[in-house]
Amino acid sequence: MGIPVVDLADFLSGDARKKEKFVNDLGKAYEEVGFVAVKNHGIPANLVNDLYKHVQQFFALPSASKKQYEVPGLAGQRGYTSFGKEHAKGSDAPDLKEFFQYGQIVEDGDPIKSEYPDNVKVREVPEFDITMKKAYRAFEKSGKSLLQAIALYLALDENYFDDYIYNGNSILRAIHYPPITSEPKSAIRAEQHEDINLITLLVGASADGLQILTKQNEWVGVTSLPEQIVVNVGDMLQRLTNNRLKSTTHRVVNPPREMWHTSRFSIPFFLHPKSQMDLACLDSCVDSKHPKAYEDATAGEYLDERLREIGLKK
Repeated sequence: MGIPVVDLADFLSGDARKKEKFVNDLGKAYEEVGFVAVKNHGIPANLVNDLYKHVQQFFALPSASKKQYEVPGLAGQRGYTSFGKEHAKGSDAPDLKEFFQYGQIVEDGDPIKSEYPDNVKVREVPEFDITMKKAYRAFEKSGKSLLQAIALYLALDENYFDDYIYNGNSILRAIHYPPITSEPKSAIRAEQHEDINLITLLVGASADGLQILTKQNEWVGVTSLPEQIVVNVGDMLQRLTNNRLKSTTHRVVNPPREMWHTSRFSIPFFLHPKSQMDLACLDSCVDSKHPKAYEDATAGEYLDERLREIGLKK
């Protein structure tokens, strides 16, 4: 399935007509599909290449080496989470993956630093930490522009989200789906789910497998060109907009049998606001045809609830 494609350069061009078209195209896509492919996204190709190279070096380490970067009590929010720990909401079957998470780096003395654990540095891969940090900042910058466009589509101030996401609780997650070595109990590497956050930016994946659930209740594969990133709406944005913007259900399926010997790598950036952000449905998104669908909650409260539901937090 070719998902809608938008060009971020149009939004940043200074041309009012191009900017307006970008805003409308993005908003319409998020109302109808929940996923878009973004070109000219501002994340340099050489940085993406370095990111995948160092991530693959990390996951190639022996299990005992990786395990030393698994920090109990952090609910997987920093460092390594070993194979089979996470499952989708409502599913008992663990996803067939291991992952590493890198979080916010507060560098300006903001007291919010006390809310965030330190990132976990990988000694065996010297460039790992600095590359994750560079990628984190690049994703943050692109995500900020996309949220500015979303704000305009929702008739909010263009900078509505800026303060909420500055020093926000975003996560860069490097995922490894290992080769399949025996008949799997499930055809699913990552069971169907929706993302928790505002938006997710996904740069490349080393193999096919991502599928989304259409309005017709059919699973279709999502493809994007190498120079594009895929960006989807998360549950926090769906809540805020009272279901106007869609958090689309998606999953990662196993490859054909002849490809079982291969790994799949994927690196999503989950753009989260500060925990204090109020996710109460926007008044402009509530009317007699669309009554308020969610209880009021902050981003922190909602995240905590979801981490428990997917098994990362007890």
